Amino acid sequence: MTYAIIETGGKQLLVEPGRFYDVDRLKGDPDEKISLDKVLLVAHDGEVSIGQPFLENATVGATVLQHLRGRKVIVYKMQPKKKTRKKRGHRQELTRFMVDSIQLNGSVFTADEATVGNEQVVDSMPAAVEEESSEPVVDSIPETAENESSEAPDIEVEAAATESEGVES
Repeated sequence: MTYAIIETGGKQLLVEPGRFYDVDRLKGDPDEKISLDKVLLVAHDGEVSIGQPFLENATVGATVLQHLRGRKVIVYKMQPKKKTRKKRGHRQELTRFMVDSIQLNGSVFTADEATVGNEQVVDSMPAAVEEESSEPVVDSIPETAENESSEAPDIEVEAAATESEGVES
């Protein structure tokens, strides 16, 4: 598994090639390629490179997908016994970007290399489901003499009625 830890917007984020992430607003138009240079760590096939604080010659190549706004956060301030109340909302400006590649010392790690293991799993699955017959399947209950009779035994009810009449006398 190939991944990198980058810093953007004052936060650290673990990124992998072929995935998209939402971070604080970055400069760049949609469908524009950007390069993130603040790379703290790169791991590829068990080899880990750690920077102090950042790795030199390491970048993360990404494509800006869109600019959007986060969920609304309600800020409610109140001072008891003073009749002061403030209700305000805030929506953070975000950028969604797709990580295309991770570069370290001239070698490039892309999403194609990271998904080779997953493709083998997908290939082992059946390609198509067998076509179903056009005849509908109907579960039917065979009709027998037991199913046709709708009479319930009234023996227990009659016996209970005769017992209660004998107690009253």
